[in-house]
Amino acid sequence: MNPDAQIVEDDVTNWDGKISLFYPVITWGCERQQLRAIYEFARLSKLAPDSALYSVVPALVVHLGSSHPSIREATAFALCRLARRAGAPFCPIIGQHGAISIILGLLPESSDRFQRSLLRLLSALVAFHGPNRITLAQNNGLDIVLELITSCSDDTRKPLLEILSAMAMLREVRRLVINAGALSFLIEAISLGRMISRIQAAHAIGLLGVSKRVRCMLADSGAALALLQLIREGNQPAKITAGNALGIISSHVDCIRPVAEAGAIPLYIELLEGPEPLGREIAEDVFCILAVAEENAVLIAEQLVKVLRGSDEEAKSAAVDVFWDIAGYKHSFPVVRDSGAIPLLIEILMNGNVDIRLKVMGTIAQLSYEEANRRALAEAGGIPLLIDLFNGASEELRDYATEALMNFGEDPTFRDLVNEANDMNFPAFVDASGRRNHISTSNEDMPSSMRRLSIEQLTSDPDFS
Repeated sequence: MNPDAQIVEDDVTNWDGKISLFYPVITWGCERQQLRAIYEFARLSKLAPDSALYSVVPALVVHLGSSHPSIREATAFALCRLARRAGAPFCPIIGQHGAISIILGLLPESSDRFQRSLLRLLSALVAFHGPNRITLAQNNGLDIVLELITSCSDDTRKPLLEILSAMAMLREVRRLVINAGALSFLIEAISLGRMISRIQAAHAIGLLGVSKRVRCMLADSGAALALLQLIREGNQPAKITAGNALGIISSHVDCIRPVAEAGAIPLYIELLEGPEPLGREIAEDVFCILAVAEENAVLIAEQLVKVLRGSDEEAKSAAVDVFWDIAGYKHSFPVVRDSGAIPLLIEILMNGNVDIRLKVMGTIAQLSYEEANRRALAEAGGIPLLIDLFNGASEELRDYATEALMNFGEDPTFRDLVNEANDMNFPAFVDASGRRNHISTSNEDMPSSMRRLSIEQLTSDPDFS
């Protein structure tokens, strides 16, 4: 047998034997013996492997309801140690043995250090195990927690808000939080407590914000600033969760400008340039929302140009996606041009991969509907490049190139240049032109409600807020 393997096996066996000595003392010893055994167990639990500790949990949960205050305090301390171990392996078994109902029975009459221990234990139990949240909610836990929050000290406020954050992962609890007028507590929880609890609070806020009515309440209650703080301070999961929630709130028309003024745009650029695809998707969506305000669009375009000048291909692709979208806003025609993006887009069209070239071409086609943009595209060498796309490019690229060239062809300044493509009689250009004309005719027959909304329509739509 491998010597190292033998050492590990011996360690496990020694721990099993050592921990097993605690069970009879904790179960049947006198008060003094039980107290000493529980604290010694708590000390050793930091060192022992998980497998050696499970057998003592049922006895500890029983003693949580002991008639001796000193035993209750020691037990709460020991169970809290177990519940907060890495990976939270003991949270399910502690909950399954009835700890939550015992804690709820003790909380109203508890105080000082014992109450803090109980709340820290309960916070861990519900933070890491969904069924424990359900048990807590089913035992009138929300009412007890909210009542304690309204009268708590600074020492107990953090674990109480952590418990509320975990419970708010349940849809029914979120509804009750709104009905109880306790939304401000959930917003406060975004800024206070362990990171996992702050993430849960932000996630709950995002889910609540899907409702237009609640979104208005969140906008008026300062949720945006709390979420911005979490994006700045949090780890990557926190940034993504808070960024998503803030994006939902930002769709409220009253938040579009204040969110940007509070510094959101650089933070979302960090998400767009970050390692997580979900973070990039969230950043794209939020930029498209914020850009409906012209001053926001200017700031966003300036930041996106810096991304286009960088070397991160995935971030550049996401930036082009945003440019493509905001190029469709009427007020953004000069914004994209003035940002200096057009020469960079032309460069990417020449040298980028297939996917990003398609996005660039869609953006160029959108920009080509405006006269000053056509001049900027032509000055950047765009027309010869568009014509050259008919030599072997994909059908989708040719369609976008045709759309842009048809717009150039309607401009007297560039008509002769575009006619060269017709004179060359590229079959692909002729076919693509026919498809574009058919699509244009179809769009004229399309109900106006199905076409792209202008910024004026978007911000005046009552459903937008």
